[in-house]
Amino acid sequence: MATPPDALVLADPIPARPAPPRPPRSGWRVVAAKEFGDGILSVRLFILIALLGLAAIGAIYSTASYVGTNAQAATGATGLFVLLFSHSDPTSQVPSFAALIGLLGPLLGIAFGFDAINGERSERTLPRLIAQPIHRDAVIVGKFAAGLGVIGLVLLAITLLVSGVAFIVLGVSPSPDDVARLAAWFVVALAYLGFWLAFAMLCSVAVRRAATSALAAIALWIVLTIFAALLVGIVASYLAPVPTSATTDQQIANAQLQLDLARVSPGTLYSEAAAYLLDPTVQTVGIVPVDQQTNSRAIPSILPLDQSLLLAWPQVVALLGLTVVCFGLGYVAFMRQEVRA
Repeated sequence: MATPPDALVLADPIPARPAPPRPPRSGWRVVAAKEFGDGILSVRLFILIALLGLAAIGAIYSTASYVGTNAQAATGATGLFVLLFSHSDPTSQVPSFAALIGLLGPLLGIAFGFDAINGERSERTLPRLIAQPIHRDAVIVGKFAAGLGVIGLVLLAITLLVSGVAFIVLGVSPSPDDVARLAAWFVVALAYLGFWLAFAMLCSVAVRRAATSALAAIALWIVLTIFAALLVGIVASYLAPVPTSATTDQQIANAQLQLDLARVSPGTLYSEAAAYLLDPTVQTVGIVPVDQQTNSRAIPSILPLDQSLLLAWPQVVALLGLTVVCFGLGYVAFMRQEVRA
């Protein structure tokens, strides 16, 4: 017997399942904030600040003492405050502050990047980190941003510290042009240290053990710092030999080739850019023949900041390019890796 229509009972509709939460677009900021807080409170940060701070104070104090003993010759010099960062006492073996950052600064990038990824693997926290509602690339981007932020904070603190020491020893206050030059140099130095951070993170992605990745990054730092000049000289002597009775053109060709090969190193790019920005009298860092140096048209002058920036622009672009390449390789390698629980 058919059931009348008024006796039909409508079944409750099946409740719709809630949509899974979407990963936040700014997930890398969450990772960066967490990593930045851990980096600020880490022991390695205080050790590096103490090491670089003491070395920087020694370098700037040596230079300031030398300038103080030659105060009459330095009176009225343009850009005297920034010259304290780029010049050193010729009677001392202590390098200048800018050269010191180029020599020991890579330790900052290596220290905060060598265990960025494989450290998470060894602690078995990487699968849980990726399981969070964030995109996978937010992990490596956030770690790089946090490391660069900590390095920038350390570099800023050391720069302000040595500026205070220079002001106390000499009593010279920086002009607006000096502050602008220091700010431009700070950006270049941060890009230079960012390269080492990106390379250390690349080693951290490619190598499973943190000790091995640290060794690989330190090995490249030692090669580019100590053996670069020797290797460049050997290659240049093979490609552009200089015989016993070499002509001027052969000598210039060999020297130019050495300079071009040395510019493959990020340390050379940083030192050249720092020379342009911290010394307003520097007009070139290339090979200048003696006849051009004595030419009457080569009048020494003080360059404004915009002209110094134009001269340093090729080195800055090359430095940023190396940083982007290293980070890009590490990014692609991390995205293609398999992460197991």
